[in-house]
Amino acid sequence: MSSTIEDVLSLEKNAIAALTAITNLVALEQWKSKFLGKKSQLNEFATAIATMSAEDKKTCGQAINRVKNTLTAAHGDKMAELGARDLAKKLSAEKIDLTLPARPATIGKLHAINQTIEEAIAILGEMNFVMATGPEVETDFYNFTALNIPESHPARQMQDTFYVNKNDAEGRPLVLRTHTSPVQIRAGEKLGAPLRVMAPGRVYRADSDMTHTPMFHQIEGLVIDKNINFGHLKGCLFEFCRSFFEIADWSESLLRFRPSYFPFTEPSAEVDIAAHRKDGKLTIGTGDSWLEILGSGMVHNNVIKNMGLDPNEWQGFAFGLGVERLAMLKYGIPDLRTFFDSDLRWLEHYGFSPYLQPSLLTSLVI
Repeated sequence: MSSTIEDVLSLEKNAIAALTAITNLVALEQWKSKFLGKKSQLNEFATAIATMSAEDKKTCGQAINRVKNTLTAAHGDKMAELGARDLAKKLSAEKIDLTLPARPATIGKLHAINQTIEEAIAILGEMNFVMATGPEVETDFYNFTALNIPESHPARQMQDTFYVNKNDAEGRPLVLRTHTSPVQIRAGEKLGAPLRVMAPGRVYRADSDMTHTPMFHQIEGLVIDKNINFGHLKGCLFEFCRSFFEIADWSESLLRFRPSYFPFTEPSAEVDIAAHRKDGKLTIGTGDSWLEILGSGMVHNNVIKNMGLDPNEWQGFAFGLGVERLAMLKYGIPDLRTFFDSDLRWLEHYGFSPYLQPSLLTSLVI
């Protein structure tokens, strides 16, 4: 009996020594099989108890159980130790420094429309225009009536305007706005005068061909103050075009104002810029040809009245810029439809770095 106990204690000593030398989980599992498995020597000792006397069974059984519990606990501790070591090693190898900036293989490009809008906003912002925005689903009143567009005007017809299949809370028809000019009325109603706002945004018309799309972008400019005249309008547009087209040798002769008609301005004028075509290339700001770039005029008295202002006290001018047209002229983009093709190759060619954007101005939602 005493020899069996000595063998059990010797087994314990050897097992602990072997466990101390183990450095990986595979070896640990082999150790477990050798010293705690069904075919282990410790299990053989437990089987041999059946042939012993009652007194020896008790003494030997207690020794075997104690050694088994000791080795099981030691195995658990060793497994936890090796698991923690392996996890720490893995985390060290896979760690990421979150304080470092991302370095993508390619940098995304800003769309030419966004670039053009931000350039125009930055220039007008330097001229003390405040940016204002309004709803794209607009009432018939703000889109047409308040802008002095009569009921019989062709723009009100279904073939030009997208009508929404519902009315507003006051029963007025709703449309997808056909221009950003409704922001004029909303700004005048809310802010009063004097007023100097620009209104960039999406507009919609039922028209689609090589030079027109059902959705496009405009930037509206509006100034309301006392003693405003056409000379102020011309000076504003001269400065804007000089800055936007980056023409070094600028002169007022590069812009031409042609009499035109808009219901919301009187007098009204289309504005052309000098241009030159040679070898398939268009050059802006020089030459003996002309290209239309925007519409403008002095705000009609009826429009000023619809803002809640007295036209005998307040006057103003307004102008509308077609964003896609400006982008095509400045950056040599030949086809309007390509703006909306979602072609990454086009964006790679005509896109702009997001790190080189003009400063943004705070938006005022009208």
